[in-house]
Amino acid sequence: MNKILVTALSFSKYNKEPLSLLQKAGCEVVWNPTGLPLQEDQLCQMVADCEAILVGVDPITRRVLEAGKKLKVVAKHGVGVDNIDLQAAAALGIQVTNGPDTNSEAVADLTFGLMLAAARSIPLADKSTREGKWPRLVGPELYRKKLGILGLGAIGKRVAKRAAGFSMEVLAYDVYQDAAFAAAHQVRYLSLAEVLRESDFITLNLPLLPDTREIINEKTLCLMQPTAYLINTARGELIDEQALYQALKAGRLAGAALDAFIQEPPPADHPLLGLPNVVVTPHMGAYSYEANRNMGMAAATNILAVFRGETPPNLVKY
Repeated sequence: MNKILVTALSFSKYNKEPLSLLQKAGCEVVWNPTGLPLQEDQLCQMVADCEAILVGVDPITRRVLEAGKKLKVVAKHGVGVDNIDLQAAAALGIQVTNGPDTNSEAVADLTFGLMLAAARSIPLADKSTREGKWPRLVGPELYRKKLGILGLGAIGKRVAKRAAGFSMEVLAYDVYQDAAFAAAHQVRYLSLAEVLRESDFITLNLPLLPDTREIINEKTLCLMQPTAYLINTARGELIDEQALYQALKAGRLAGAALDAFIQEPPPADHPLLGLPNVVVTPHMGAYSYEANRNMGMAAATNILAVFRGETPPNLVKY
């Protein structure tokens, strides 16, 4: 019986089909008992006799991989694999898989939800109204504004498609350009600096890589318009949080909406949490019923393929 350590807290939580797929294949599933992402020491103890890890955001370090003497595969419940030591996995002969395009619609939805929430101060309006106040909060429309998308991959493309409903002009920055998509959806590729300068709204839909870490920093924030809004539904490490705080506090940026932080959850005294022009959510971009099923099925399918000695559908190449 193949033993699988499931650390992803939302695996099969809202749809039992992924778990059923593993159980029907005769797999033994060991669950994360803590209700929180596991730490390295905990992972090392729990992975010792497992052949697979179905992982969320837990740190899959070289030490964890070495502790898993029977490990064949690490399957990400989602897309980003920045929490997995890919070089160590390759050296140890452990396959890594993910679920590309499984949560793109959900994250794109939240991107627009956050954009509207920040622009129209919806969380503040809700709170004030419940307190018996009746404020007239004023903000910009999205209609016919310029939307800058940093990272025109699967999620960024969904954001671009939704922008058409608001008649937005879409600008994009990406190292890899999809000319066919850009032509079909009236997207203009520009340099990073040009996108930042011209856009009324900036959305971060980039993977976390050495070249994208803190891509939003003191220098790049200075390029943005003081009336612009920054939306992040990707990774907290894409932003220099202290620089963003200073820009927002000084009025050099109109607002921000953040679904991701460097430390999650952020400490209660995190400076960004104290600003009225910042909307925050608990890294919930992928938390739709549909995405939960899609991510779970992808992870389960990848694991079972490895157990059968097949190449998994979504093998991460590194």
